[in-house]
Amino acid sequence: MRKRFGQHFLAPAWADKVVRAIAPARDEQFLEIGPGPGALTLRLASRVDHLTAIEIDRDLVAALKPQLPRNVDLVVGNILDVDLARYLVAGPLRVAGNLPYNISSPILFKLIEAARAVPPEPPSPHLRAPRYGGQAQPRTPSPDIRVTDATLMLQREVAERLEARPGSKDYGVLSISVQLHAAVRRVLSLPPGAFRPAPKVHSAVVRLTFRPPPSPPRDERVFEAMVRSMFTERRKTLGNALRPFAEARGLRAVAALDASGIDPSRRPETLELAELTRLADRFSHPAVRSTH
Repeated sequence: MRKRFGQHFLAPAWADKVVRAIAPARDEQFLEIGPGPGALTLRLASRVDHLTAIEIDRDLVAALKPQLPRNVDLVVGNILDVDLARYLVAGPLRVAGNLPYNISSPILFKLIEAARAVPPEPPSPHLRAPRYGGQAQPRTPSPDIRVTDATLMLQREVAERLEARPGSKDYGVLSISVQLHAAVRRVLSLPPGAFRPAPKVHSAVVRLTFRPPPSPPRDERVFEAMVRSMFTERRKTLGNALRPFAEARGLRAVAALDASGIDPSRRPETLELAELTRLADRFSHPAVRSTH
């Protein structure tokens, strides 16, 4: 193991529990992030139609390669640099993985983007990624191709932020960004002893089931910028926390809140998704942006 990758590998007994939590089906396509020595990979491979595993550590790839059945493609690469559309196969795609603690948030945002994206038409249809890396083209995607869900091993504190509800101390930008696009459910708790070497923290297995936003913002870029701006001042009242964002757009924060039916004396972490969307749309509507 290369320590710079921050890897902690799942013990076999716990890998069995994680697979049961994932509940794979024979006709499903999977993407695995960080297979490591293959504890989860080999168990999934025997239960699914096809599995693509992306591993950054070439030494681990060399060790795992001889053990893989033919329905597994093993790709060498950093998940943050990989164009996931290149490895989609025809039909819905499920994701599983043991995320490195130090880059779990960027991976989560990448999966959200993959779940929302429409895969491009490949230049050469019916080709699949080579088993052990290289430059590959995907098969021709079907119209229903999509990332449907992700079952992920995460640091417990990250899991708590993902599932946090409005009004709690853990509710923030990550909670809102993920819950906008996915239903979040914790399916398993993992003690340090579930990994080798044992980390100093507890972990959890969380399932993200991707779906359209229940309250879709008119402009998601405005929504994201507003949420990030407000939560830099989360201890302030909304009237004050929203002020820099509002004034940069020529609006008064209190007027925008009043027009959205939101009490300016509340704090950012108390807002539900629907309220955040309603407020963001005040800054997205051309007629509102043009008034002062």
